[in-house]
Amino acid sequence: MEIDGVFSGGGVKGFALIGAYEAIEERGFRFKRLAGTSAGALIASFIAAGFTSKEILIMDDLNLMDFLDERRTIIPYAWLKWLVLYWRMGLYKGEKLEQWIAEQLNKKGVRTFADLPHERLRVVASDLTNGTMLILPDDLPKYGIDPLRFSVAKAVRMSVGIPYFFEPVRLKTDEGRHIVADGGLLSNFPIFLFDEERKKRPVLGIKLSAKQAQKAKKQINNAIELYEALFQTMREAHDERYISRRHEKNIVFLPVKHVVATDFSVTDEEKKKLISFGKERTEQFLKTWTY
Repeated sequence: MEIDGVFSGGGVKGFALIGAYEAIEERGFRFKRLAGTSAGALIASFIAAGFTSKEILIMDDLNLMDFLDERRTIIPYAWLKWLVLYWRMGLYKGEKLEQWIAEQLNKKGVRTFADLPHERLRVVASDLTNGTMLILPDDLPKYGIDPLRFSVAKAVRMSVGIPYFFEPVRLKTDEGRHIVADGGLLSNFPIFLFDEERKKRPVLGIKLSAKQAQKAKKQINNAIELYEALFQTMREAHDERYISRRHEKNIVFLPVKHVVATDFSVTDEEKKKLISFGKERTEQFLKTWTY
């Protein structure tokens, strides 16, 4: 049976999405259209390109630390990396990550959006220059860019650009340069892309968090906790307002708690736990899912 799918962001927690995909595939569902943000954009792009869950599982033995490509400096002082952060706006370039994504997609013959069926894949990024949400590839004509010639790997790289962690992507257009970062800043779970007006088949969402009603209240006692609360609210408020009980019945909630989104040093054992957690939770959900 064909369905549409939405995958949320969550950084390294995204390994749980692989397990969820495995359970969905084993149940006999196949994705027609996909949407995602950040880690969800990555898994959605692989599925859109034609990767099976087994093929994606083979990738879990990679060393995530290899993606942390710092900019080199001739001045040997550790504190200078903060100057690099100031000017480059990210600790890591993200070039190795984009290159790896491109290499994987190339295995399935996917380089640009022209290599995918129309509306097969949408990913969310944040245009910080204009202060707007960027839906890729849909919004590219607004920038004078042909969406069919735009790199899928570049679009995913934009969506996974965790602020201050990876450098934002500088999108060059005829109007100038646009700074583009993590789509999760504006919509970490873009289920709105398959609202009633665009709904053509059942929509299944995979969200790397608990239901809103089950989330613990934030304890805010200092400036650091305030910043964390501000950032989390900014990432989640838009989506939570959109998700109603009507949508909840079509969403698999995966409240991963033991892994930090930016912990690229996660062990192979922790990866396997995340994958198993995602698969088990999704299997339980699908047993009673009425679509």
